[in-house]
Amino acid sequence: VQLQASGGGLVQAGDSLRLSCASSRRTASNNGVGWFRQAPGKEREFVAAISWNGVSTLYGDSVKGRFTISRDNAKGTIYLQMNSLDVEDTAVYYCAVRRGSFGSRYPVDYNYWGQGTLVTVSS
Repeated sequence: VQLQASGGGLVQAGDSLRLSCASSRRTASNNGVGWFRQAPGKEREFVAAISWNGVSTLYGDSVKGRFTISRDNAKGTIYLQMNSLDVEDTAVYYCAVRRGSFGSRYPVDYNYWGQGTLVTVSS
């Protein structure tokens, strides 16, 4: 399974950005998918997760109400819409697939990882 995260960039505080995570074989269509982020010197942090059919979602406390995770299984792509960005959101964002299940906030529970995309929010 290969995951390709994209959409990162440099934005100002208050701006919006949408990240995409594409699966090369649409494997992600049958599994739960999560987004994590890691800032320099910090541990990897859970951002959001979505079930295989998009019905169930889960968010980290720091992004709840600002970020929205969604998916288009026909395209094999998972999205992370990020609104009201803050400098504290600056990090490398990773998407990950969890085989056969959904709802974990822990990186160790995910089986496949993308390479990450950098989001930088300036004040």
